[in-house]
Amino acid sequence: MIRRLVADGVPQRQVARDLGVGRSTVERALASDRPPKYERAVGPTSFTPFEPHVRQLLKTTPDMPATVIAERVGWTGSITWFRDHVRRLRPDHLPVDPSDRLTWLPGDAVQCDLWFPPRKIPLEDGSKTLLPVLVITAAHSRFMVAKMIPTRHTADLLLGMWMLLQLLGRVPRRLIWDNESGIGRGKRHAEGVGAFTGTLATTLQRLKPYDPESKGIVERRNGFFETSFIPGRDFTSPADFDTQFADWLGLANARVVRTIKSRPVDLLDADRAAMLPLPPVAPVVGWVNRVRLGRDYYVRVDSSDYSVDPAVIGRFVDVTADSHASRSVTRDASSRPMTGSGRVA
Repeated sequence: MIRRLVADGVPQRQVARDLGVGRSTVERALASDRPPKYERAVGPTSFTPFEPHVRQLLKTTPDMPATVIAERVGWTGSITWFRDHVRRLRPDHLPVDPSDRLTWLPGDAVQCDLWFPPRKIPLEDGSKTLLPVLVITAAHSRFMVAKMIPTRHTADLLLGMWMLLQLLGRVPRRLIWDNESGIGRGKRHAEGVGAFTGTLATTLQRLKPYDPESKGIVERRNGFFETSFIPGRDFTSPADFDTQFADWLGLANARVVRTIKSRPVDLLDADRAAMLPLPPVAPVVGWVNRVRLGRDYYVRVDSSDYSVDPAVIGRFVDVTADSHASRSVTRDASSRPMTGSGRVA
């Protein structure tokens, strides 16, 4: 404001009087090219005497926890404030993360990811929603299979993986995922993932955060889908989406991939030959729940309620569901199985 008024020809003395500021303030504003800002002079703090020792520890062990560092240097103040300072110093001592070129052997791995198409899908109740698509890409051949799933929950992810691996007809030696919450967090897999991979005799590898190179093959396909598959298409249901997507993937898998200079369909046989066979016993997938049937004779699967024959009220009901149908099996006191009809409420 001061600079604009002076540029318009208003005398500096009048500018100071009209704005209620001192003439020295006007002079400083004209000499500067930015608004005034208060800056406190940097001075020593209680952390300053500890900083050299903290830097020495981070130099030898960059990932040492802040609580351990505080114990080593004898810090007795606020641990939150100490963590803030360690967080500020740690990047200066972290080693450079190199990005190697990866070579994918036949049958070694498939990369798994969720793609969220930017198009709402109509459901049976008349509503529309965004649904995830589970995509699996064979790392060696670049062959792609995919299926739309209802949710990101563990049950739907495992069921979707099993259906797509059946389409491949073989089991790779590694299933590569990022830190998807339905697959696992930290050092632990989600419940059911270990039993799933154990039945398949394979390994599920979850990548560390900020490691896009190790799963870039499948992630680059997501952008490819949005630019080459989605435009100009309409979908009437998840089944219609799967049908159209499967037909399009048949064409996409027959195209030459620039990085490997081959067509995925031509490399698929060599990829599958090095994979493991499907297990003789199918893994337990889908929604499984055992409840005692209440007086309202309804059981819940995910967010849907299903009614059961009221004759079995008070007995335990085993509820299993997959992506196509749900069924309930009841057991009486003598453990004799009785089948009750399930329908969407």
